[in-house]
Amino acid sequence: MAAPPISASSRYIPEGNTHFYFVAAIANYNSPTRAELNAGTDLTPEIGGTGTWAIITASLDAADLATLFTPQISGKTTVDTPTIDMYADATSTDVRTLLPRGTVGYIVKFPEGDVTGRKMDVFPVKVLAQGKPTVLTTPSVIQLQFAVTKNPAENVTIP
Repeated sequence: MAAPPISASSRYIPEGNTHFYFVAAIANYNSPTRAELNAGTDLTPEIGGTGTWAIITASLDAADLATLFTPQISGKTTVDTPTIDMYADATSTDVRTLLPRGTVGYIVKFPEGDVTGRKMDVFPVKVLAQGKPTVLTTPSVIQLQFAVTKNPAENVTIP
């Protein structure tokens, strides 16, 4: 008998679904409260692009002399490309005011939207840079680069 197939997914695209919040303070970032999330700022309407924000674990070779095969073990965990590109304003009244370099807080990513019962990822962060890349014929953006300062809380149920 063949193995049963995985359940079918309800597929979606990020636009119109995925949200990013900046939250200045969370008592327990492994389990934020609804009030803490509501006190944050929804960055979504001004986001022009993001990095992957992928929580990844490196693999390390663990070779031995007994075989020519090199097995691997899991290594350290990190976050790949923690960046957010936000639209710049011609009068400089944009994200630079909310998130200057050195700001500490939390980026909360809601892949399927801020909907109770779904999942979110919470990243303790520090703003490292507010890059101002110049790309002709496209809207100007402020590229925020973040350091993720603690192990992220992954797949947390949204209150």
